[in-house]
Amino acid sequence: MPKEATMIILDNSESSRNGDYHPSRVGAQFDAVHLIFAAKTQADPESAVGLMTMGGKGPEVLVTLSTDFGKILEGLHRTKIRGESHLATGIQVAGLALKHRQNKQQRQRIIAFCCSPIQEDEKTLVKLAKKMKKNNISIDFVAFGELDGENTKKLEAFSENVKGGEGSHLAIVPPGPHLLSDALAASPIMGNAGSGAGAGAGGGTEGMDGVNAFEFGVDPSMEPELALALRISLEEEKARLERERVEKEAKEGKSNLEGIPEESGSKGAPDVAEGAEQGTGEEAPKADEDATAKDEAHPGDAMDTTE
Repeated sequence: MPKEATMIILDNSESSRNGDYHPSRVGAQFDAVHLIFAAKTQADPESAVGLMTMGGKGPEVLVTLSTDFGKILEGLHRTKIRGESHLATGIQVAGLALKHRQNKQQRQRIIAFCCSPIQEDEKTLVKLAKKMKKNNISIDFVAFGELDGENTKKLEAFSENVKGGEGSHLAIVPPGPHLLSDALAASPIMGNAGSGAGAGAGGGTEGMDGVNAFEFGVDPSMEPELALALRISLEEEKARLERERVEKEAKEGKSNLEGIPEESGSKGAPDVAEGAEQGTGEEAPKADEDATAKDEAHPGDAMDTTE
C-alpha cells in the first residue's frame, strides 16, 4: 500500500447514541478508528492519519495528520455527541486539512462514517464529489445505522462521481452480531491493510480470516521491540497471577486447618482412662484371691503374724 494521508470523519450526531451496534454507534466508530490507524501506519510508516467530527454546530478537526496514536486517542476522548451531522461541510474541511499536509508525496484519502440522516440533497453531494475528484482526493464511506433508501441513494451517487484512479468505496454495514470494525476490515476500504492489522469478522465471509494475524496485533518483523515488550509484559502478568493463586490456596489451606476443633485430640483420653479403670477393677479381685490362697497354704505363718 502506498503512503497515504488519511482524514477520518466521525459522525458524532445525536443518532450515534443508539445501541444497535456494539457497544454503541459512536463506540463502534472508535474501534474502527483503531483499526484504520493500525492498518495505515503498519502498511507504510510514513502514512499519517487525522481525526475530525462533523456533528454539532459544525465540523471540528480534533487531530491534524499525525503518526502518533496517542494524539488519536486524545482526540477520541474529546469527542462529544451533539447536534446533527454536516456531511458536505465535513468533507470540505477534511479536504483542506489534506491540502496542507507536510508530505506532498502522500496520497489523499478521506474515510467518512455516516450513521445519521444526510441533510444535503443529492445534487449538492454530486457537485462536491466532482470537486474532490478534481483535487485527487479519494473518499470512502462507511454507512451504518440509518440505512434507508434516501441515505443510501445519496451516498451511492457521491461514490460513483468521486471514483478515480486511487479508488473510492462505499461499505454498507447492517446491524448484526458482528462488530463494525470487523466488517470494515473485510471491506475493500481496507484492502490488504485490513488483514495486516490483525482484524477480521467472525462471519466466515471472504476476507474475514485475518483475525489475530499477529500476536498482540503487532507484526514482529516491523515492530520487534514492541512485540518483545508486549510478550515480556504478558509473561510477567501470568507469573503474577500464578503467585496470587498459590498464595490464595495457601491461605485457604491454613484457614481450613484453623477451623478444625481441638476437641478431636482429647476424645481418646476418656477411652484411655476408662480402659485403665477397667483394668484396675479386674486386677484387684485377682490380687485378693492370691492372698487368700497363700494364707490357707501357711496357716502358722498367719498366726505368728497375729502374735
